[in-house]
Amino acid sequence: MYLSIIIISILGTLFHFLYDISNHNKIVGLFAAVNESTWEHIKIALTPTIIWSIYDGYIYGANPNYFTAKLSSLVILIVFIPTIFYLYKYFTDKPIIIVDILIFYIAIILSQISFYSIIKLQQIEFTINYLSCIGIFIIFGFYMVLTLLPIKSFIFKDPITNKYGFKGHS
Repeated sequence: MYLSIIIISILGTLFHFLYDISNHNKIVGLFAAVNESTWEHIKIALTPTIIWSIYDGYIYGANPNYFTAKLSSLVILIVFIPTIFYLYKYFTDKPIIIVDILIFYIAIILSQISFYSIIKLQQIEFTINYLSCIGIFIIFGFYMVLTLLPIKSFIFKDPITNKYGFKGHS
């Protein structure tokens, strides 16, 4: 578990800067943060978690709880990051960079704790695992679509440029 937290954290940090490092390569932008919106910060936690699935799928893929564990880990990232960010920002009226960074890493830790906890459970019903597999594909599909066609919502809006998606890059 500790290795996954470390690797996902390092990759997530890298994916925060990778779009700029790649000279604004659009393919890279599908997976890396293209602006400072909340969505892009969720994305840089999702990307390395999905990449890590290559490894944990090899190790745990035969575990009947694998897809439920993976879906849980992804949903935690999607829900925790914006919930805690907007909750604290409600009280402070402005973002605080150190708190934003801590939210990112705590989300990764909680995500991985969830994954490994569910992997260790007794076998979850097949239907739940099947639906979890479908849920993972839905998340991945939305992940791609929302990067290319962001919804005109506060979560997708770059707070610096007040634009969305690739156009929101400052």
